[in-house]
Amino acid sequence: MARTPRWYGANPLHLLVLLCSFALSAYACLRLFAVRPVEVAVWFVGAAVLHDLILLPLYSLADLSALAVLRRERVVPKAPWINHLRVPAFLSGLLLLVWFPLILGISRPYPAATALAIDVYLPRWLIVTAVLFGVSALAYALRLRRIRKAERAEKRVAGSGR
Repeated sequence: MARTPRWYGANPLHLLVLLCSFALSAYACLRLFAVRPVEVAVWFVGAAVLHDLILLPLYSLADLSALAVLRRERVVPKAPWINHLRVPAFLSGLLLLVWFPLILGISRPYPAATALAIDVYLPRWLIVTAVLFGVSALAYALRLRRIRKAERAEKRVAGSGR
């Protein structure tokens, strides 16, 4: 047991969880390929192509643009804000990716299954996106407040030490 971190590099529990996730993924792939092998293969190839050729360059460009804006600021903030932008953007993009047929109104069979009109999805996605960015902005503001409070406490301690 003591040699496991040396040859694996992590806790044995990590290895066990990783092996279990691989086993579960293999089981799901086998079940999917048994039912519709061609459609699943097309979906995997399409997802890889869509991600690697279209989405990865787009979100890399967006991230580099945000970092360029951060570098242009005269005063570098004490708490970097880039992750407070990345997380809600990622979650909003993921929701859009999963629900885009309904959000964009291009899917007609779902209203019968969901009992919702097709025009409710876009406003709800926009509201969720606004809430995600709002919560992230609030978390950033609280983080800045905590940092400023700690700086004032350090100044008080340094000032009373003279």
